[in-house]
Amino acid sequence: MAKPRVQFICQNCGSVHQRWAGKCDACGEWNTLVEEGTAGGIGSGPANTRSARKGRAVVLTSLAGDIEDAPRIVSGIGELDRATGGGFVRGSALLVGGDPGIGKSTLLTQAAAALASKGHRIVYVSGEEAVAQIRLRAQRLGVASTPVELAAETNVEDILATIADGKRPDLVILDSIQTLWTDLADSAPGTVTQVRAAAQAMIRYAKSTGAAIVLVGHVTKEGQIAGPRVVEHMVDGVLYFEGEGNHHFRILRTVKNRFGPTDEIGVFEMSDKGLREVSNPSELFLGERHAKSPGAAVFAGMEGTRPVLVEIQALVAPSSLGTPRRAVVGWDGARLSMVLAVLEAHCGVRFGQHDVYLNVAGGYRISEPAADLAVAAALVSSLTGLALPADCVYFGEISLSGAVRPVAHAQQRLKEAEKLGFGSAVLPLGSEEVVGGNGAGGIAAGAFQPTELADLVARIAGSRRSRADEQE
Repeated sequence: MAKPRVQFICQNCGSVHQRWAGKCDACGEWNTLVEEGTAGGIGSGPANTRSARKGRAVVLTSLAGDIEDAPRIVSGIGELDRATGGGFVRGSALLVGGDPGIGKSTLLTQAAAALASKGHRIVYVSGEEAVAQIRLRAQRLGVASTPVELAAETNVEDILATIADGKRPDLVILDSIQTLWTDLADSAPGTVTQVRAAAQAMIRYAKSTGAAIVLVGHVTKEGQIAGPRVVEHMVDGVLYFEGEGNHHFRILRTVKNRFGPTDEIGVFEMSDKGLREVSNPSELFLGERHAKSPGAAVFAGMEGTRPVLVEIQALVAPSSLGTPRRAVVGWDGARLSMVLAVLEAHCGVRFGQHDVYLNVAGGYRISEPAADLAVAAALVSSLTGLALPADCVYFGEISLSGAVRPVAHAQQRLKEAEKLGFGSAVLPLGSEEVVGGNGAGGIAAGAFQPTELADLVARIAGSRRSRADEQE
């Protein structure tokens, strides 16, 4: 019998090394290589233990044909259904990640109770908490009377044998994937081999039976789901549960979805009774807004198909340092440096002797470049000490030449702003169909459309001079 080979597997990226090293050559992390045998590990399979069987021919078909929509299980929690694309798809596997204590278990407990109350068979398996702890959470949420089936188990074979007894479950929740282990892998729970083998076994069960599987994943200090990225490739959808500890709201963000859009978000508010849906996030992000403060601009953004209005705050203060500070919260720091360079090069606004602090109110994170115009307006407002109009929203992309470029979904952004009482807007010139009156109402009629960023800076400076003339 051949002697089993020993390999060293990186616990961060899953790459296989033939010998131990202090640093992984693939991902660059230190002290992540762990010795594991090939039997039951990555690279093992039927070819290592027995001769491969002869393959069978499969039926090939064409791209054309009838399309049947994937059947879904609607939870009734609107924000969760929005993030998943309309509900849980039968036979799919979903991975949910988030910081510790952010509310993943609370959200899934509420979803399990909502589905169980509609007659679905829901199985909740916890590898980190005892059944008594889950019951305490259910009592706090007021859902202890719902027929959710609970179990505290970490062995994959035992879990599969348990849920196979009786009626096929509609949804199986596993909290978390890092605690599961299978007899097929000879390594400790939480290692790359065990996480991959356990996830593969549960996904195989979901595909063969039609039950939906939800896997909870831990995250690293960088905010990424811990373990090999191969798990994210194996599942059908990946959701991140985000939020700041000092804020009450949480955002469920979709980053992968084979059965729906990948840019939707669900907004929740944490309370003592669990997570509450926020149907209008704009009112939440603008709830504590001070309209007369300099350096504040309202940005009309888009998250998937949902328009969201959020306040961007800027503080420009004189600096005594040789290299002024640049601090950003909720936006891309490189994008801020680009906007500052364009303001200095094409608009004559100097920030070289000033510290610049930028914050997106409410802990919200912006990823789209349409926020460039709102950031530039907030920076100029803070530098000049002049408050921007309280009923005005801003959106548009700024190029390196100083031009203001149009962005998508301008009409939806203006509709949301008008619904919240805003009366004017600053948007790119390429939005003629919006200004033409296609459903945007009065806010589009009074919109200011600069072609260059210098036009907006001149407008802000001109309003300051007009105020000075009125005071004289």
